[in-house]
Amino acid sequence: MARVVCRNLMKRFGDGLAVNNVNLEVAEGEFLVIVGPSGCGKTTTLRMIAGLETISAGEILIDDQVVNDVEPRHRDIAMVFQNYALYPHKKVFDNIAYPLQLRRVAKNEIRQRVQETSKLLGIEHLLERRIRQLSGGERQRVALGRAIVRKPRLFLMDEPLSNLDAQLRIQMRREIIRLQRQLRTTTVYVTHDQVEAMTMGDRIVVMRGGLVQQIGDPETIYHQPANLFVARFIGNPPMNQFDGTVEQGSEGLQLRTAFATMPLSATIREKLQRGPSGTGAIAVVCGIRAEDITVNLESAPIPHQIQGVIDLVEPLGSDVFASVAVGKEMLLARARPDLGLREGQTIGIGLNPAKLHLFATDSGDSLLLGY
Repeated sequence: MARVVCRNLMKRFGDGLAVNNVNLEVAEGEFLVIVGPSGCGKTTTLRMIAGLETISAGEILIDDQVVNDVEPRHRDIAMVFQNYALYPHKKVFDNIAYPLQLRRVAKNEIRQRVQETSKLLGIEHLLERRIRQLSGGERQRVALGRAIVRKPRLFLMDEPLSNLDAQLRIQMRREIIRLQRQLRTTTVYVTHDQVEAMTMGDRIVVMRGGLVQQIGDPETIYHQPANLFVARFIGNPPMNQFDGTVEQGSEGLQLRTAFATMPLSATIREKLQRGPSGTGAIAVVCGIRAEDITVNLESAPIPHQIQGVIDLVEPLGSDVFASVAVGKEMLLARARPDLGLREGQTIGIGLNPAKLHLFATDSGDSLLLGY
């Protein structure tokens, strides 16, 4: 197992910064996921850790040793690529054994370690087949086997599941989690898929435009996003977003929007009063997740009910997503499928005031985080 530290890491391509002052630490045995949209710098960061990309500024330490100038083969890492990088003319056995053959490991030890690794991955029956005879999932297991067989101190994985179909991705996601927990090898995993990030990582690093937006465990990233980008990027469907004003009301701080005025929860009021915004009126960007909006079809209204008209119904089996027009805003609510929602139907919805997120209109930073 290895401990990895990136200090003020930067990478320039021409006049542009692909990675800008990245600071992060990966603990021994941890599964860290770097997630973000295309071009955010996540793969470049991974390649710098691997030694496949030169560093423009900053330091990378593996087990307290600065490795900026250490060649990839001397860093004791194993990397799994998006395209698997297997040798199609070789058999599965030889593909897995290749890194050991390069190190001139004894043949009997190679055979033993390949057998152990293939059994761990459930592909021992494929060892005599050639790569071109394998399915996508089988090829992915071979690529994992080639990484595991070396027993490295660090695994680096660059979007290894992106070429698989949806069902195989779920299966291989579980497989990688199981293997990492069993081997306890420190792992840095890059993906653009926030579902992979949420389900696989002990902690998540969210990146955008070469900058780290937030680092935290999945629960924190989801429930306490540091800014509007993280709030919208993490979560499926994305968080609802609308403008509002926090102002003093008869019962304390309240939120006024174009479609309703509602009291803020005691917790949010306390955070705002302790934060930089104080107690004066302030324009904000509001966010709330679909599951925190209650759909009410009963004659008796729920607290602070808002009337809206269903614009679109999206049935997903266990859930239904309803796009509800309230004034000029469109809010997405998650509801039970047995409610029988239909387009054009007038309904009542309630926004859970304890689940509101408030962001600064200029920077997009959360007004609630850290207070």
